[in-house]
Amino acid sequence: MATQASKAKRIDALPKKPSVARAEIVDKATRGRFEAELDAALKRKPTSEVKLGGALRAVGRLSPALRATLVDAAQVMVRRGSYARELYGATIRTLGEAEEKHLPLLLKSALASDDAGGNATLSAASFCRDASLAAPLAKLAASRQSHLAFGAETARVCRRESNGAHLTAIAPMIKESHRISLCVDLFVPLARSAPIPVHVAPALAVLRGAERHLGRWLVLADVATKAGDDGALLEATQKAQVGPTSARAAWALVAWALSETKASVNPVAPPVAPPTTRPTVELVARLSDRPSADRDTTFLFRMARARALSCKPMLEGLVKTAPLADELAVRAASYLARDHGREDMKDALVDCALNGKRDELRGLAVAALWDAGTGPTRAATREKARDLSDELVASRCLSSVAWGALVRAAHASHREADFVVVTETPLRWIQWGWLE
Repeated sequence: MATQASKAKRIDALPKKPSVARAEIVDKATRGRFEAELDAALKRKPTSEVKLGGALRAVGRLSPALRATLVDAAQVMVRRGSYARELYGATIRTLGEAEEKHLPLLLKSALASDDAGGNATLSAASFCRDASLAAPLAKLAASRQSHLAFGAETARVCRRESNGAHLTAIAPMIKESHRISLCVDLFVPLARSAPIPVHVAPALAVLRGAERHLGRWLVLADVATKAGDDGALLEATQKAQVGPTSARAAWALVAWALSETKASVNPVAPPVAPPTTRPTVELVARLSDRPSADRDTTFLFRMARARALSCKPMLEGLVKTAPLADELAVRAASYLARDHGREDMKDALVDCALNGKRDELRGLAVAALWDAGTGPTRAATREKARDLSDELVASRCLSSVAWGALVRAAHASHREADFVVVTETPLRWIQWGWLE
């Protein structure tokens, strides 16, 4: 990696890299594997680039040393103008969310390009607080291309450089295709971040008014609710009481999710009771930000994370076939073992980790086994997962390497007791290649 970067013409004189942080919990061999894969990808684009990007997204945020390598990679791609590559999006987003100090120089060059480096660049700019980005973002916010102006103005609101009035004025100009891409590329990352200023709420209300997809509506509502606006929660609560029964069930779950989001940013708020609505395949697919054709079950596991008893029948339906055959079954087995006393599911996860038909499924099973460790057998279960992770980090499959690295990081972390490996975000990155 260092050799490749040294050949590249510097876009700016970057400061010297800091020494590796003492908090490094990703081992040297694993970092070396990712660095070699990244170096090869910069020389020749691989067919599995999305898998490399997902693995780097998940592991890079835990490793200061690996992020230093990502700085070099991002510099090469910015010099080449390779903003459409999945690897660029994964790299610049990882650096942005980690607030790397080398990021502003990279973003300034990317923002000056055609299309401002794409939505990934604007998303990274939303997390960067460096004052040098104020001028290029203000210039973009005045662009005649409404989607670029909206993305730049959103970044300015996040950076507390705008009161949101211009953002609200642009919102009605956003056509459907751009609204979809902005939701996925810009607002999904903001929905899982720290709260942003409430000035974004009026513009998001405009976008929600035009949004027919309930899952994307929920993403926009999550961002606004976390920012301190109760409008979306009140609307969802009202819609849960009117209309057809099927619509009421969906809106009741939306209202619960927004109540949970609101409570998550209020340290004195009482816990929100888990929902009692029983989920179905169609219902959870409607509540995902992904296209309905993906049949994404993200919302089911959002309910499972809240320990909702109403989702237990659906979880049990996913593990009826032995051995565990796919990612949904592996995740369901982990939650059933952790929260519902199904000790047999731990054995099923071990069997999948050892004998699964696909390498990437075995990697996920090891990570899920770590999360399933609870009660008096927690230490033994997690030790088993830690032992199995040694084989993963030597795998040819990058997904398995990433899961192995996360399990080993969990074991090395001082927060071991509450380090959950298979949360929704790394699963989307590593297993599905959704790099938002």
